[in-house]
Amino acid sequence: MKLGVITVLFGQQPLEQALDYIRDSGLDAVELGTGNYPGDSHCNPDKLLGDEKARKALLKALKSRGLEISALSCHGNPLHPNKKIAQDHHDTHRKTVELAEKLGVNRVINFSGCPGDGPTAKKPNWVTCPWPTDYSEIIEWQWKERVIPYWKAEAAFAKKHKVKICFEMHPGFVVYNVETLLRLRGAVGDVVGANFDPSHLFWQGMDPAACIRKLGDAIYHFHAKDCRVDPANASVNGVLDTKSYGDEINRSWVFRTVGYGHGQEVWKDIISALRLVGYDDVLSIEHEDSLMSVNEGFQKAVAFMREVMTSEGKAQMWWA
Repeated sequence: MKLGVITVLFGQQPLEQALDYIRDSGLDAVELGTGNYPGDSHCNPDKLLGDEKARKALLKALKSRGLEISALSCHGNPLHPNKKIAQDHHDTHRKTVELAEKLGVNRVINFSGCPGDGPTAKKPNWVTCPWPTDYSEIIEWQWKERVIPYWKAEAAFAKKHKVKICFEMHPGFVVYNVETLLRLRGAVGDVVGANFDPSHLFWQGMDPAACIRKLGDAIYHFHAKDCRVDPANASVNGVLDTKSYGDEINRSWVFRTVGYGHGQEVWKDIISALRLVGYDDVLSIEHEDSLMSVNEGFQKAVAFMREVMTSEGKAQMWWA
């Protein structure tokens, strides 16, 4: 397996400076943000799509440092009931797919999105229970009228450009667990798969290793990010926590650098499960740990993942 990072972490640095730092940290790959929620500080589709020289310069900068692009990321909500937001996120998604093809990248990461509760909605509506029956009716309308029709068209567009769409299973959007990922994949085809991020599964009470085994070859990309559930807060408030991410001491869970939510044994199980289902590709570090600086969190993640990947690899060789 290879170790990578989403370069959004280093968005304040010029591209080549960020790439030097990533190379010197011993990584193999980068995941480039192209807009929407991640931003596009290092990979702007509007600039790159019409400029072959700029694309060649980007690829040269990567190749000269021994780095590859694992994916382009444009996490957004193209199903947003606000038509302007939806259109902006849709346009960025399509440009990202087109740019991926031109760069020789076959994976684009996005969220599935979340519609409102009906045709006149103004805000997204993420449903978490079936009753009263209004909620079940909302889910049925969302999937039938918005989710499946939209992603059927986008799956065809991506397939035309030789790109796979990797959905991050994220609460707040219609694809947030294994069941919903497989539901959408079943409806629109295997051009759709998962960008597997354990952090969003941990706080929902899932076992990432079990989820990996269930998804199997539907896993197209992987994020190395952790999550710590606070037992004191979660025991009285549960995990559906709407407090600010900055209110760490009162929250039921917080995102952590890998190793600070779960130890090596858990992460070894995750990597072993990936190997079992045939995923032998990039593990892309994503840093959203509000208790550490970017540099501290990134370097600790690199050291932890290298140790886990090495020790798990040795164990796998011995076991084989």
